[in-house]
Formats: sequence, structure tokens, C-alpha cells
Amino acid sequence: MDIWLILRDVVMLLAACLLAGGVASRLGQSPIIGYLLAGMFLGGPGSIGAVESEEAIEGIAELGVALLLFSLGLEFSVQRLKRVGARPLMGGVLQVVITIALASGVYLLVEREVKPAIAFGVMVCLSSTAVVLRILMERSELDMPHGRNSLAVLLTQDMAVVPLALVMTLLGGEGSASDVAMDVGKLLLLAGALVVGFMILNKIAVLALGTLTLMRNRELTVIFAVVAGLGAAWAAHWAGVSPALGAFVAGMLLGSSAFATQIRADVSSLRVLLLTLFFGAAGMVADPVWIVQNWLLVAGVSVALAVGKLVIVWLIFRALGHTTRVAAASGLALAQVGEFAFVLGSIGRANGVVDQELYALVISVTIVSFFLTALLVPAAPRFGNLMARLLHSKQSPTESGQDGSDAPPAALIIGFGPAGQIAARPFVEQADRVVVIDLNQQGVRQATELGFRGIVGDATQSDVLEHLHLSECRVVVVTVPHHESAMTIVEQVRQHAPQAHVVARSRYQMHAEDLATTGAHVVGDEKEVGRSLARHLRQWLSEAGEEEAEE
Repeated sequence: MDIWLILRDVVMLLAACLLAGGVASRLGQSPIIGYLLAGMFLGGPGSIGAVESEEAIEGIAELGVALLLFSLGLEFSVQRLKRVGARPLMGGVLQVVITIALASGVYLLVEREVKPAIAFGVMVCLSSTAVVLRILMERSELDMPHGRNSLAVLLTQDMAVVPLALVMTLLGGEGSASDVAMDVGKLLLLAGALVVGFMILNKIAVLALGTLTLMRNRELTVIFAVVAGLGAAWAAHWAGVSPALGAFVAGMLLGSSAFATQIRADVSSLRVLLLTLFFGAAGMVADPVWIVQNWLLVAGVSVALAVGKLVIVWLIFRALGHTTRVAAASGLALAQVGEFAFVLGSIGRANGVVDQELYALVISVTIVSFFLTALLVPAAPRFGNLMARLLHSKQSPTESGQDGSDAPPAALIIGFGPAGQIAARPFVEQADRVVVIDLNQQGVRQATELGFRGIVGDATQSDVLEHLHLSECRVVVVTVPHHESAMTIVEQVRQHAPQAHVVARSRYQMHAEDLATTGAHVVGDEKEVGRSLARHLRQWLSEAGEEEAEE
């Protein structure tokens, strides 16, 4: 095919993605939606047919997938998993397994084909990391309980992409059980050989380049990343292993090197460019005419998956000890099909296990799901509160040490992170009259070690505060970082303990006024940081002046 024709189509698609992505962002949607719609409009069935070199663009777009998995490998670390915690990660694993089982079972009842049923479950089990985290960060909700749960599940799902890609590869195999076993053995052997090869090449490259060379020649990190990521993808493809797996392994091996942070930063621009092409190419696969003709099927599957994922995540986090409010909000935030459906679907199509109709259905559902996500994620906290009220969810505060029905507290500290622990120091002498409420069990344990009464509970729920009989409470300290949660808590405290002196933390100065209108005494993180910096600099200037005087 004419190289200039391909170049024209690539530029045209990127320009359309730029325009559509910008419009989507202005409307509060994810730019990914704009990329998909741009692809649907320019190329593929039912489009205006402006893009002619669809196959060439799809081939280029596959490189974006390889770099995406390469970047995931760079970020994979045991330390990151420890920071998230075991229970949310367990929730992520359960969500993936249960969703695959239920979605595959429903598909099998309808179509009675085992391999496509499993492939369908694999494609729809993951949620959208790109869209959900973007919305949570924009709304400053990552620090909320449902935000932390969503982050943990999405991180688990990102790691699950690799074994799921392997499953899709194995589903494409034919033959008896022994033949499949031989294929699996061959695949594992080749994968092991590739890992060893990547480790050796990684060591050679690190020794040959060296940190000093990379500091003086920054462009070498870009070349190094492209050679490592795309070279590993090619080697994996040559060996009959999924290219995405090869790229992930190469990234994981480089993730422990001194170059990991710089490589991740340098490759990000190239990854964004290729992923934009990937989503544009994925949009070209979707057929708007097919969607209109099958709108009932697309709408039904989209709603069924959203409700199913909501219920699955809700029940999992309830079983893990979270309140109805937090569990329901977490479920709504993750009730969508994610962008990795395109990646896994592409692998399934290449192996022949996913036909065109199934792929078109999943892509159509994913596009609809992205639109729904923009509405569902912002509504998650309100949905959690609504469900808690409707179900009369009376949370019995679980204490470490004493029962919550003891004498009313003289002081109540809500949130026992670093800020709460520092704020609690003046109360150590009268610890027996101080109650600490925190959703984090580790924070409650630290409170009890200091002699306070520790309660695991969600203070945004009025039932939790009512249980404490706050009418005699003298002071309430609210240290939770999320401003909407803090506002809700302060308003609840004002209802139950109007006489109490309320001190509230404002993480950002822009939210301090809102808290002050509730009658709380507000302490702002940004002001306190500024004062601390000023004190340090005054001390440094004084010491520097004394040294100059002595000289």
C-alpha cells in the first residue's frame, strides 16, 4: 500500500481524535470516547469511508498496546501492592474470577459455545482504569473509601491483563486435551526462554549504557525503551507467545533497574500517540449501523453488565467488612467494561476464538459503558448514601477494646491518619474519654495503643454518630482529607452535638470557606505547610547570618 496514503490516513485520524477528544473533555467525558467516535465516523462499516488503510493503521495501533503493557510492567512492584492493602486486592481478584464465571455462564446458556463464552467473560470482566481514575482524581475522591477500593481493584485488574491475555491465546488452540497440554507446556517453555533472554539482554544493556551515558544523552532512554518494549513484543510474537505478554515481561524486568522512572516518563508521549491510534482503530471496527439495528441487544447487555458488576463488587466488599455505603459506592464506580476489552478482543480475533459479531457486540457495549461511566462514577457517593438509608444499614461500630455504648465521649477524633495522630497528642492524658473513628483498622489499632477508644466506622453515616450519644461531647476533630466527606460529617455533628467545638481539616485552601460556613474552626493543610516552611527558612537565615558574622 502507498506509504503516503497511510500517512494521510494516520494524520487524518489523529486530527479527528484531537478534535473529538477535546469536545469530549469539554463535555466532561473521557477523551477515549472522542477517539472511538472519531474512528467510527472516519472508517469502517457504516462510516463516511475517509480512511482507506484500515489494516495498516490497526497494525500500527497494536504497537500502542505493546507499549501500554510495557508501561504496566515498569510500574509493577511488591511495594505498591503493600501500600494498597490485602483486603482490597483480594476483592479485585474475586471480582475478576466471579465476573468471568457469571458472564461466561450466561453466554453459554444463550449460545452454547464454550470457547467464545469464556472469551466473552474474559473481555468484559475488567473495568476502565483510564476513565474511572481520571474522574476520581478530578473530583478528589481517590482518598475516599470507595476511591481507595476502586484503585485497588483497578490495579489488580491491570495485573490480571497478562494472565487473561494468556487465556485468550490458549483458547485459540485446537485439538484434544493432550494437545492443549502440549501447547501449554510449549508456551510456558518459550515464555521461560524469553524471560531468561530478556534478563540477559537487560543486564547487557544496563552495563553497556550505564547511568552516566543516559544522563548525558537523554534520547538514549527513549531508544532503549522502544527497543526493549517493542523488541520484546516482536520476540514474543516470533515465539508464538502473546506480544502483549512479551512487552509486559520486559517492562517488569526493567522496572527493578535504575532507569525505570526515566524510561516510564520518556515513553509516555509515544505511548499516548500509539494508544490514540489504537482507540481510533477500535472505533473503526464498531459499526454504527449495526449498533442501531441491534440497539436492544446492545442496551440490554450494557445494562446487564453494569448491574451485574455493581452487585458483584458490592457483595464482595460487604463480605470483606465494608459498610453498605462504601461497598455500594465502590460497586457503582466499577460498573463498566474497560478499555482492555479491545486489547483482549484483538488477541481473541487473531486466534480465531472471537468472531466479528461477538467483537462488534463487546466494542459497542464498551463504548456505551464509557458514556455511562461519566454519569455513574460522580454519583457513587450519593448512591452509597441512598442505599445505606434504603436498606436501613445500621452499622454496629466494631471496636478494638470497648463497646461503643459506653459513656459519651468528651472528645471525638474522626480520621486517625498522620494528621489525626498529631492532633490527638493533647488528649493522651484523658484518653479514656476520647473516641477515635476511622475506616482503617490499622488506624483504630494505633488509637487503642495510645489508650483511646477505637471504632471502625463511617462517620458520614448518621447511625454511627447517633450510637455514640454526642450530646455531651465537648470537642470534635475532623481530619478526613476529602472535603465532601468532611462537610457531611461536620453537618451531622452539628445536628447531634450543636454545643461541641468543631475543628475541621481542609486539605486545600479552596475548600476552607465551605467548611467555615458550617461553624467549624478550619485548619488548612496548605497554610500550615507554608507556615512550617517559613519557620524553617527563618531559622536557616538566622543561622546563616550568624555564620557570616563569625567569618
